[in-house]
Amino acid sequence: MHDYDLLVVGSANADLVTAVERRPGAGETVLGSDLAVHPGGKGANQAVAAGRLGARTALLARVGDDAYGRLLLDSGRAAGVDTVGVLVGGAPTGVALITVDPSGDNSIVVAPGANSRLTPADVRAAASLFEAARVVSVQLEIPLDTVAEVVRVLPAGTRLVLNPSPPAPLPGEVLAACDPLVVNEHEARVILRGAGADVPDTPEDWARRLLALGPRSVVVTLGGEGALVAGPEGMARVPSVKVDAVDTTGAGDAFTAALAWRLGAGEDLESAARYAAKVGALAVTRAGAQVSYPTGAEVAALGDAASSGTASSSGAASSSGAASHGETR
Repeated sequence: MHDYDLLVVGSANADLVTAVERRPGAGETVLGSDLAVHPGGKGANQAVAAGRLGARTALLARVGDDAYGRLLLDSGRAAGVDTVGVLVGGAPTGVALITVDPSGDNSIVVAPGANSRLTPADVRAAASLFEAARVVSVQLEIPLDTVAEVVRVLPAGTRLVLNPSPPAPLPGEVLAACDPLVVNEHEARVILRGAGADVPDTPEDWARRLLALGPRSVVVTLGGEGALVAGPEGMARVPSVKVDAVDTTGAGDAFTAALAWRLGAGEDLESAARYAAKVGALAVTRAGAQVSYPTGAEVAALGDAASSGTASSSGAASSSGAASHGETR
């Protein structure tokens, strides 16, 4: 019997967000809106997204002993996340500096802070959390050595979901453990080039090349075109859900969290991705990352609207949680 549907190992940041008419070029200054501070970071985002959906979720991360760290702990607990694995101290809490343009697209710079101090030893010390989880989800806003240690301590039968963001070449042992590897176009290209592989033209070919590197399955998010899932059962496209995008920040994390949870519940990859598409779409209809994440009831209501033909809005489209830059945060 597992105590957790999902264990997320990853980053926890304070998101400092300002809205701009356009993002600045090199050497340019633009004026933005008043600064908003939200709890974020890919790891904490995924944990909160899963918790709000109803998944029994735990988070292994590191934050500073400061106001931003307390903000993140409070946000996780409010979503029902077990924060027993969140380590406090060693460096200031990580911070993400985010600009959002009128279309909802964003640009992000991350100062890792305490995230860079999450070590392989911290992973080994949290062995009981891994034993208690059906699925483990991890990203790359923590050191790659720490991600590799997650793979080494993963109990037999526990599924690993990896979103390699920000992208970096991955060791073979990490790639072989992914089920699935969740990438957008940019991440797919970086992983393929890092492995010395040619980068083909189509998402289907990206998925085939990625599978050849060792992952058991692959999900490629495609912005407004939805997503592509690929694994032993074959390959399928998952359509996007049409909504008015306000802010894509954190939408990719919501997609990945929902996908991981539904896979752990026994759904096949395509069905889990279809559910995740709804979660990611709802996330872009509100500003911010964690504050934008829907509850399970809201996702169910979107499904009811879709089945009655009323889910589409005035024409703006978000993807399966991967609209524009949303797939990387």
